Amino acid sequence: MKKMIYTVAVAVVVMSIAFTSCTKNFTDINTDPNNQTNAQPGQLMAPALVNTLNYNMQRNRNFNNELMQVTVDMSDAEGKVFRYDYRATWADYLYNGWYSELTNFRDMYKLASNPLTANKSYMGISLICQSWIYSMLTDTYGDVPYTEAGEAKDSANYEPAFDSQKNIYLGIFSKLEEANKLLASKVAIDASNDPVYYGDVSKWQKFGNSLYLRLLMRVSGKAEVADTVIKKFKEIVEVKHSDYPTIDSNAESAILRWTGAGPIVSPYMSVREQDFRTPGLGSFFIDNLSRWSDPRIDIPTYGSGGYNRWAIAPYSGSYQGIPSGYSPGENPVKKSYFYSTSTKGATLMSEPLTGMMMNYAELQLILAEAAAKGWISGPASNYYNNGVKSSITLWVPKFTTSITTYLAGIDMDWDDNYTQDQKMELIHLQKYYALFLTDMQQWFEYRRTGHPNLPKGAGLRNNGVMPARMTYPIYILSTNPTNYKKAIANQGPDEISTQVWWQKP
Repeated sequence: MKKMIYTVAVAVVVMSIAFTSCTKNFTDINTDPNNQTNAQPGQLMAPALVNTLNYNMQRNRNFNNELMQVTVDMSDAEGKVFRYDYRATWADYLYNGWYSELTNFRDMYKLASNPLTANKSYMGISLICQSWIYSMLTDTYGDVPYTEAGEAKDSANYEPAFDSQKNIYLGIFSKLEEANKLLASKVAIDASNDPVYYGDVSKWQKFGNSLYLRLLMRVSGKAEVADTVIKKFKEIVEVKHSDYPTIDSNAESAILRWTGAGPIVSPYMSVREQDFRTPGLGSFFIDNLSRWSDPRIDIPTYGSGGYNRWAIAPYSGSYQGIPSGYSPGENPVKKSYFYSTSTKGATLMSEPLTGMMMNYAELQLILAEAAAKGWISGPASNYYNNGVKSSITLWVPKFTTSITTYLAGIDMDWDDNYTQDQKMELIHLQKYYALFLTDMQQWFEYRRTGHPNLPKGAGLRNNGVMPARMTYPIYILSTNPTNYKKAIANQGPDEISTQVWWQKP
C-alpha cells in the first residue's frame, strides 16, 4: 500500500513538472485570449526548447566541462567532477528534466497530427527534438525507458520498461526518417513559435538530417550495425543528398540565440557572477588556444569591449590554466577563467551563441572522419579545413586568414601520410573546440573515440578511467524496481564504469 501511494505521488509530481515546463513564462506571449480556443502545437515549441537548453547548458558547465578539462572547480572537497569523483546526486537533474520536455514535444506531435490543428512541419520538428533528447538520455545513462516512456499520463503506466540502447537508436533513426519526409512538405509554421530558425522549415529539415549523421557516426563502431550505418551515412551525404539536405553554413547551425528579451534569456544569467567565474580554466583547454594564437582569444584583433570572443581572463599577461585531476593537497594557483557579466562587455553569461544544439563545424568534422575512413568520397582534408574554419568564424566572422596557411603555421594541417590514429587525433582535437558549449557532446565523443588525448592527473578516481555513464536516479530503485533490475541485468552494474552499448567492443 505504501508503495502504491508513493508511486502515484511520484507520478503526480512528474506530471506537474511537465505541465509547468510547458507554460512557464510563455502563456502571455503565446496565447491570444480573443482567438485561441484550443491549444496549438506551436505553443509548446519555444518553452520546450528553452527549457531543454537550460538543462543542457547547466550540466555542460558543471559536469561536461569538468570531465573534459575545460574548467577545474578547484577544491579538495569530496565529489569533485574533475577528479572523476562522481556522486549519485548528479543523476536526477538531466533525467527528470529531459523526460519532462519529452512530454511536451510528444504533446506537440499529438496536437500537430490532430485534424483540427494539423501541421506536418510541427510533427517533423517534434520528432527531431524527441530524437535529440532521447539521444542525449541514452548516451548519458545507457538503457532508458523509450517505447513505454510518457505513458503515465495516458495509460497510467508508472513503471515503464527500459529499452536497450540499440533499440533506442533504431527508434531514433526511424523518427528522423519520418521527420525528413514530413518536413519535405514545407508546411509553414509561425515564426514567433520558433526561437531557433524563426519559422524556416527547410533549416529544421537540415538540422534533423545533420543530427542523423551525428548519431550514425556515434554507433558506427558496433560491428552488428556498422555495415547498415555506413551505407545509410553514404546515402544521406552522397547517393540521395537532395532528399536529405544537411546544414550548409554557419548561418544554418542549430543554435537558440539568446536575445535577452522575454523568456529568451540565457540560463547562465541565473548563475551568480561570483559562481560563474569561480572555476579556473583547465590547462588542456587554454594551452592549445594560447599556443595557436587562436582568434577566439585574440583581444587586439577580434575582441570587443576589452574581452576576447570567449571572454577569457588573462593571467600575468598571458593565458594559463590549471592541470586537471590534480591530487588533493597540491593547491595549484587559479589563473585564467571565464569572465562574468560586467561593464566591460558581453561575456558567455549573456552570449547569444551559447544556446548550442549542433553547428556546421561539427558536421564538417563528422564528414572529415567519414572521408578519412573511406565511407564517402572527397578529400578528408577539405572537410577538416572547412570544419576548423567554420568553428572559428562562427565566433569570429572577421577572421579571413587562409585556413591552410593558419593551420600550417600552428602545425595542425592535414597530412594524408598520417596514421589513422593521428588523423583521428587531429580531427577530434579540433572537434573538441567546435563542440564547446554543446551539451555533453565532448564527453560522448571522447568515450566513443578516446580522442583528443587528455592528460591524466594523479588525483583521478575511477582508476583514472573516464566515467562511461551517469548512474540512474536513486528513486528509480523504489518506483520502478522490476524494470531497473532488468536494465542492469542487460547493461551491467549501475556504476559509472559500466560502458553503454555503443562503447562496448
